Amino acid sequence: MTSQKSQFGAGALAGMRVLDVSQVMAGPFCCMMLGDMGADVIKVEPPQGGDQTRRAMGFKLKGGDSLGFLNMNRNKRSITIDLKSDEGREIFYALARTADVIVENYRPGTMKKLGIDYDTISRINPGIIYASISGFGQSGPWADRPGFDLIAQAATGVMSITGHPGGPPAKSGVPVTDIGCSLFALYAILTAYIGRQKSGEGQHIDASLYDAGIAFAVWDICEYWGTGNVPERIGTANRMAAPYQAVEASDGYFVFGANNDRLYQRLCEVIGRPDLLDNPDYATNALRMANREALIGELEKSFVQWTRAECVDMLLAVGIPAGPINDYAEALENDHARERDVVIKIDHPIEGEVNSIGFPVRLSGTPQQVRRPPPLLGEHTAEILAELGIKPAAAQ
Repeated sequence: MTSQKSQFGAGALAGMRVLDVSQVMAGPFCCMMLGDMGADVIKVEPPQGGDQTRRAMGFKLKGGDSLGFLNMNRNKRSITIDLKSDEGREIFYALARTADVIVENYRPGTMKKLGIDYDTISRINPGIIYASISGFGQSGPWADRPGFDLIAQAATGVMSITGHPGGPPAKSGVPVTDIGCSLFALYAILTAYIGRQKSGEGQHIDASLYDAGIAFAVWDICEYWGTGNVPERIGTANRMAAPYQAVEASDGYFVFGANNDRLYQRLCEVIGRPDLLDNPDYATNALRMANREALIGELEKSFVQWTRAECVDMLLAVGIPAGPINDYAEALENDHARERDVVIKIDHPIEGEVNSIGFPVRLSGTPQQVRRPPPLLGEHTAEILAELGIKPAAAQ
């Protein structure tokens, strides 16, 4: 784990101002990444309670903010504004005039009711890049539905192919549509920001958890379009190649992929099973797919001679991709994770030193950095109002 402090020059997005009018995950994560790259991110929160994630999770820290909130809101300043009041709206308009980007994730129609929707703000600031994140998008018969990752995973088919054959539907263990939507919104914002340098005009971005979940089907949907068969749950296996899945050794499971003829030959040789290489039922990938269950059964008869670690080492030695199935403690606390700084430490005014997920990509010339800890609710209200030339009393 590495303690991250400001040690480089301004980030690549220094000079960009972002208004983060979002809560929970997809919007805040997107804005945090913009902040990591140097943007001035102002988190606009309701005075009563702020971002609902501040109170999330079933365990408490020293202060009132959850670790979930702390892990998605570094590099931001917090201002509390009552957007339902005339005074609050005027403050938001003043902020919007100074902003490059606005990110919101309220249900479609909410921002219009508040008088701070894209059409209204673009008249104040024609260059604004306004990203609306929602469950199902700003149009279509499902647009008004509340959207959560669980609902989006179900609606997009993700849950229909997650889990084991014959078992109940299962959601992905991580919030794939939330984080996926966040990433798609991020690339759209950066694209619009670059485009504005040519046109001088901003634009509206419509990003949804639903569209993100559909986009993630780019591989699995090929089975449906190519064969007419609706994809089903296949556990850890792969739809296009075999063997490529989790298998059992003497002390538990590991994963590997011998998903082409060359790797399959190496597999049979290294485990001492020339009979599998000579068996006509497994002569091609198509045949190995058709007879996958029988093939995996035969392979596991050999793998149970060794431990998971021995199997992984043996396969890697001959160039076959393989690896352990780590829990999160193992995933975060190994030599590779430490070398890659997947966990960083941030100094927080109440919690002290707290863990945070590190930067998922690395830039050699303008590296991301932690410039600010996650903000306390309304911590920077007076500071931001002063920048706007507004007296704090006007915000009450």
